Amino acid sequence: MPVTRGFHRRRPEPERGRLPPGQYDTGSSWPVLSAEATPQQAADSWTLTIDGLVASPHTWSWSELHSFPGSTFFGDIHCVTTWSKFDTTFSGVSVDDLLEVAGPTHAAAYVMAHSVTGYTTNLPLADVTGGKAWVVWSFDGEPLPRQHGGPLRLLVPHLYFWKSAKWVSRLELMAEDRPGFWEQNGYHDRGDPWLEQRYQGD
Repeated sequence: MPVTRGFHRRRPEPERGRLPPGQYDTGSSWPVLSAEATPQQAADSWTLTIDGLVASPHTWSWSELHSFPGSTFFGDIHCVTTWSKFDTTFSGVSVDDLLEVAGPTHAAAYVMAHSVTGYTTNLPLADVTGGKAWVVWSFDGEPLPRQHGGPLRLLVPHLYFWKSAKWVSRLELMAEDRPGFWEQNGYHDRGDPWLEQRYQGD
């Protein structure tokens, strides 16, 4: 049975609540929003690469990713388009476990997540380490639906959900920040829901 590891969401303090400013609770629904067409690559042919500023660039097959100890996130997710979904459960592998193999260099400070579609999004390395991020393949105990990023997506739940790149295939470690797809089109470089970092200048 998979070992449950990684970050488990603690309830916010009562005065703060669970809903960031400007958001609404979507209830049982999960809106589908994508910048590109949904890819149809088979799960068993999927790979994930970590490269850039690492000591040991590495590519894992689908089966090799599943050989890591399992890690599960339970908590809330928030989209920049103002919806929030409470009490989600995602399972996969912690980004920390993958980076332990790849070995970030001292110069590594940022990550660019790449999808098989060509989509990219940038993140500070600090936002995907320390139990804050996963690559996930299941939702509520079932395979992650294709329209929601299956078979494999990045999960960075403390940031707006465009940072949790669907159909992720590569994490590139960098010394300096550079904008991804939505960041080039005016979205905020970081995207903290509690600070309403939706667009550049927020």
